[in-house]
Amino acid sequence: MSIYNHKTNYPQGTLVQFRINSEILIDNPLKDPFERDVFIYLPIGYDENNLDFPVMYYLAAYTNSGSGVIGWRAFGENITERLDRLIAEQKIGPTVVVIPDCFTCLGGNQYIDSPAIGNYASFIHKELIPEIEGKFRIKKGYQHRAVLGKSSGGFAAIRFAMDFPGYWGAIANQSGDAGFDLLYQRDFPAVADVLSNYNYDVNHFLKRFWKAKKIHGSEILTLMMICMAATYDPQDGDIVMPFEFETCEIKQENWQNWLSHDPVNMVAKKIDALKQLNGLFMDCGFRDQYMIHYGMRRLSRELEKHQIEHTYEEFNGTHSNIDYRLDVSLPYLYEKIK
Repeated sequence: MSIYNHKTNYPQGTLVQFRINSEILIDNPLKDPFERDVFIYLPIGYDENNLDFPVMYYLAAYTNSGSGVIGWRAFGENITERLDRLIAEQKIGPTVVVIPDCFTCLGGNQYIDSPAIGNYASFIHKELIPEIEGKFRIKKGYQHRAVLGKSSGGFAAIRFAMDFPGYWGAIANQSGDAGFDLLYQRDFPAVADVLSNYNYDVNHFLKRFWKAKKIHGSEILTLMMICMAATYDPQDGDIVMPFEFETCEIKQENWQNWLSHDPVNMVAKKIDALKQLNGLFMDCGFRDQYMIHYGMRRLSRELEKHQIEHTYEEFNGTHSNIDYRLDVSLPYLYEKIK
């Protein structure tokens, strides 16, 4: 008996791929590709009838991309294998799932329009959604459309609900960035130490980063923080860190710009948009190494305070290796948009 083949064969849906030439991203300041690959999961039976299907958009976490989400997993399921199993087990019904590539040379994306990165939120809402619904059999109306993701993808899901009311019927925010003071601020000294090797020149660091033969964890952390600065506080399109390099003192004006993007701080201003949702799911491991569980608890309390219906769950886990929680979020979303 072999224990290697741990994956049971289920009826398989179809994964298709196409490339979208984005007019919105064509002049992005980082000169990242404006031709973007998109992967679409079509459930088994898609070609056998004329039914329309609900649709989910899955947003990759920071440092990942669409091709990474669909890639082979040694010790688990990729997204298509998981969808095949959940549909076969009748835990969800047939649904179309869209997995875009929004990777950038800053290591990923928070999916917010930024003059220092590009208008990725507009790309998804103004270009990608119409393209998908023009090419595939998708049920009409936002109530049949959901968005989900983990970490940066989860942050994007809650921000999409806040910033684009009338586009989403349900969202799942899994370990999404929240509670910025705990999540980011404690790493500023480590980032300052790395940038000191480059005379605190962000552009010099970026050039050396992409030429390096070996990348260290502290450099990934620095790249991530640069990405956050470019997202939350672009200054005339420039990337400005929210602390003094030599002392690590907080630049209050810049830091307030960061905090204005924290979902915890945005709830009170986005009550009507959030109440339009038919489903709002959130979860987080209570051992999250980035302390996101504290921010997610704050976010849940803000939602409760403003009587915004939602589901929040914590589980015994960290920020890593938690794709198994999709077995909870995907059925939740399907029930809300079917």
